[in-house]
Amino acid sequence: MAASRKHSRRRSFERTRASQVRRPRPRPGTPGAPPRSGWTALTGTPGTGKTTLANYLDGSDILEVRDLAIRLGAGHRVGRAQVEVDLGKLRAAFRRYQRSHPAGVVVGHLAHLLSVQYVVLLRCHPRELERRLRRAHRQASSVAENVLAEALDVVLIEALRRRLPVYEVDTTGTSPTEAARRVQRLLTRAPRSRYGRIRWLSDPAVTAQLLRRRA
Repeated sequence: MAASRKHSRRRSFERTRASQVRRPRPRPGTPGAPPRSGWTALTGTPGTGKTTLANYLDGSDILEVRDLAIRLGAGHRVGRAQVEVDLGKLRAAFRRYQRSHPAGVVVGHLAHLLSVQYVVLLRCHPRELERRLRRAHRQASSVAENVLAEALDVVLIEALRRRLPVYEVDTTGTSPTEAARRVQRLLTRAPRSRYGRIRWLSDPAVTAQLLRRRA
């Protein structure tokens, strides 16, 4: 699994491009909607399309976790392609940041571990996820860890443990623009939680994929 799954306060992940654009506010009174001043986490296993999709969203205060950590003094660059994040320090700094920034979207595979009110969780079939990660030239060990994390619903379990409302969006075989349209609707309407319909391990191709990796 990704470095973020290890029980350490220090988390590192590959560098991604930030996006900060304007977003319409959620409509108050929508059933299951987070507070008008709430924050949403756009999260998921690395490779599910978070950063690419975020670049298509309309909104204010759309922030990558890595950039937020550097901005708030809770992270620093490690070489050209990584940022090391002190998660405990970032959590505390982000709570202070929210006092003057009451609404927004935080993007990244650690986003659901921050003080957010709603979670949009991107999912991707493990076979397609593996292809995406290989095209991105990820190390073989990173590919294997992230494919396993996706198959085992690791991010979903982490979000549910924090008792957050979660809405899953499957990006498998979906263009970034179409996936962004779906997520934009969620950011505007904030419907009730919907999760549990995606069960990758029920697909024999996924179990075979994982068994091959263990062979």
